[in-house]
Amino acid sequence: METTQQNSTKQGILQHLMKQTQAKALELAESLEISPQAIRRHLKDLEAEGLITYKSVQTGMGRPQHIYELTTQGRDRFPHNYDEFAISFLDTLAETIGHDQLSQVFQKQWQRKAIHYRQLLGTGSVQERLANLVQLRKAEGFMAEWYPVGTQQVKSDNTSLQKIEAPQLNVERYIFMEHNCAISSVAESFPSVCGHELEMFSAVLPDCTVERTHWIVNGEHRCGYLITFVNQDSEIKSQK
Repeated sequence: METTQQNSTKQGILQHLMKQTQAKALELAESLEISPQAIRRHLKDLEAEGLITYKSVQTGMGRPQHIYELTTQGRDRFPHNYDEFAISFLDTLAETIGHDQLSQVFQKQWQRKAIHYRQLLGTGSVQERLANLVQLRKAEGFMAEWYPVGTQQVKSDNTSLQKIEAPQLNVERYIFMEHNCAISSVAESFPSVCGHELEMFSAVLPDCTVERTHWIVNGEHRCGYLITFVNQDSEIKSQK
């Protein structure tokens, strides 16, 4: 019973902040008719869950006042219909301009996304850029991860191993995996969006080869990509 009441109070706090945009602890306590001490405990729990945040405002000679508001995660607790609207909008757009033109729109969107990602990823090693890419995708709702799958030595001129004089290259391979798709509803209705996403990852990592290994749209439980990087420095060192 107590747990149910606590959840009800927390939901009341979220609803108040959704309607009023922001509020102080005392305002919330008065609105929900509970003590300031109790409201602060609930606010602390909601903050720990990442549902609310606060800013401190100095209003006089006393202690700064905390003004609370919802985070993006807190707003997502309320029902929304983004996916249905997006698919309906894209259907209308396809009927208006045609599927070929819509595909070009998708391609342009991913090209812009690739430019944005490359600016944020920096110019570090493949491992560093993949780690940054994972964090960017996580922030957008994709459950992303990456891991190495080994390094292989091959001849730089693709000849047989008997030609010992040919310098060797280190070929690094990594798996980039996303266990959920933040645009799955759109991808199911417009699978071409995934093809342009593959092109986007290739543009984000221009010194690598990117191949799709798993695809949620095909009924698999994740989307996966094999990232292959040929370390040219190994050839330069071997020629010295």
